[in-house]
Amino acid sequence: MFGGIDEVDWAALEHAYGPADDVPELLHGLTSQDPQEREAALDGMYGAVHHQGDVYDSTLACIPFLLELVSDPSVQDRGGIVELLTSIGGIDLDGDDELDPDDAEFEYAANYAMAASAVTASADVFLALVDSDDRGVRLTAPLALATLHGEPELVLGLLRERLKIEQDPEVRFACVEAAGRVALRHGWLASEVVEWLVELAGLPEGVAGPLPPGPDGSPLPTAADPVGPSRTYDAGLRLSALAQLARCAPLALPPDVVTGVTGLLRELRDEPSAPAAPGVMPSASGGSRPEQGHFVTGRPTPWTGDLLRTLHSGLGDRVTDRTALLADQLRSPDGGQRLDAVRMSCALLRTWRGEYAELVGLIGTQLARREPRLADAAAVTLGELFSLAAPAADALAEFVVADPGRWVQEWATGPRMLGSALTALARTGDPRAVPVLARLLELPETPQDLGQVLDPLGGAAIALVPALRGRLADMALDHRLYDLAGPVLSGLTALRAVEALPEVLRVLRGAPEYRREWVIELVLRALTAFGPAARASIPDLRALLVRAGGSQALSGAFGAKTAGALWSVEGDPTVILPALRTALSSTDSGARRSAASVLGAMGGAARETAPELSALLRAPDPWTRVDAALALWRITGEPDRAWPVLAGAWDALPFTRVPIAERLAETTADSGTAVAHGAHGAVEMLRAELGRVRRHNAIDGGYGSHDIVRDEKLLALCRRALTRERPTT
Repeated sequence: MFGGIDEVDWAALEHAYGPADDVPELLHGLTSQDPQEREAALDGMYGAVHHQGDVYDSTLACIPFLLELVSDPSVQDRGGIVELLTSIGGIDLDGDDELDPDDAEFEYAANYAMAASAVTASADVFLALVDSDDRGVRLTAPLALATLHGEPELVLGLLRERLKIEQDPEVRFACVEAAGRVALRHGWLASEVVEWLVELAGLPEGVAGPLPPGPDGSPLPTAADPVGPSRTYDAGLRLSALAQLARCAPLALPPDVVTGVTGLLRELRDEPSAPAAPGVMPSASGGSRPEQGHFVTGRPTPWTGDLLRTLHSGLGDRVTDRTALLADQLRSPDGGQRLDAVRMSCALLRTWRGEYAELVGLIGTQLARREPRLADAAAVTLGELFSLAAPAADALAEFVVADPGRWVQEWATGPRMLGSALTALARTGDPRAVPVLARLLELPETPQDLGQVLDPLGGAAIALVPALRGRLADMALDHRLYDLAGPVLSGLTALRAVEALPEVLRVLRGAPEYRREWVIELVLRALTAFGPAARASIPDLRALLVRAGGSQALSGAFGAKTAGALWSVEGDPTVILPALRTALSSTDSGARRSAASVLGAMGGAARETAPELSALLRAPDPWTRVDAALALWRITGEPDRAWPVLAGAWDALPFTRVPIAERLAETTADSGTAVAHGAHGAVEMLRAELGRVRRHNAIDGGYGSHDIVRDEKLLALCRRALTRERPTT
């Protein structure tokens, strides 16, 4: 075994962590008789040689040896190696765009292409694995064939034949998933795959919805008559077929698909529990090591989570159907299925707009189950909803009051944070969070994010101001000031608690050199929120503005923010305009954007800066262009120069939509006339946004904790602008 491995100059090759001279040891580890050594070796391959899906020259050098391993029946745990090869060789490259050899990405793309070619050329090795005695191999071979083999017709026939004799439920599901992969990768076989899936799903004739035409223009099949074999398919297999139909031909699903799926789930719950068995559930995603040990004790059908995730993904924007399905999942007696449903609900809520009151209420009921993982998942999901979590407020309040041990989260490293359920309750604006937050202000250190949850509470949290003031007054002005004062100053800012001005000025005047600029920026936000009532701070702010203008150590953005606070408190443009004009001419985009924001807040008082702002409409940074356009419009009151920039950014940069919609809503509030007179197309743009089902900031593979509340703010701004619209004559 491994003939020629010593002839490879591994030290000259690289992986994620440098020279690849440790790769031979990893390869030999995959052949070990010790299960722990094999596991560690496979982890090492994913961690270094195929780190986060990357393909290095050392990855290419490993391919022949990995293929040798999967061909050898004496090697144990070959299923994991098959899955590794599937990930290495299964990366699809876009052939429409040719990379320039001088491009920095060329080497990586070339490695991916060579890996795909090398594994695909030897894909016949996987043909012999579909009837292996090794369950793990049979579980992973179907997806390997569907992904890598060059004869998809042969693969599809093999999968259909295997399904007739395979007894293991999850291997059967793997065959069905692989068929879905074939349909997605090879369009000319889509109609054949869909016809088979319709049969496996047991859909009666005429139940399937209208189908799109196949790749050759011919119609895809309608649901087959289930006379014969289809009536004998078990609930799990029918659910698997429905999941793959949703994935590769969603229009083939019947209109009442939710009713069918919930019925199948109930059948599965009634089936006798199957003994747990080791294995790997195949996944369509590649790049990082798939989750091992998929079987959970006490759950008769743990694989339903994978099938339902596939189904939800295929249903896409069918929000009503998905919500109804999740509601049923959340009522399941199976705790594991409810946990999966909470996580799937989180993904739905982040991505799609809809009516979610019932779903949110059901997520709230999971808190009462007192199952730690389930409760944590529910609380985190509710915490991202802010006011949308109101249907679960009673459940949150009961959960918070019942368990003071969960009021804060302690970490081995990092600051103390609020517990997820308390955060969620406060973000709904529910006043029942206030007494608990008051108790936390008695702790030696304030939770780092306490101040960030006070804004939604509004006036209900005013009772916390004395405690916040006392905490700030007693705080040592030393190297820990930024960390300790941050949550307190943020809270006072959110509550606009101008009565705390003496304590805030104490921090401003006594901040140490360590992180001084960071501390003062927190103070500036507070003074900006306090406004004219903070006139006692004017001498300090004027002196700070002078120091900022003459200091090389302070950023241009810092000077602009100081000017902004001074404008909010004093309202004298002659004092601050020189500093803001200097920031506008800076090479630092942060300084330019901060200055533009302040100038926009000044409105007509900053009219003399219109030429500089107009020049920034051509800045290289798109966000600088947007900020300059918004400021210019607010200053001049005319959208003629600003609107083309903003209209272009609306589509090109979705994250600019909130500030742009805010400006459009301002124009109607100020004038009471039609939406943004002179902003051509604004009405249609706002209506189109309200008609979209997908959240404007939903990104595949990424999210932020405030994405939902920002999208809801965008919708509110669009409605506000349009409801003030008056017909033009």
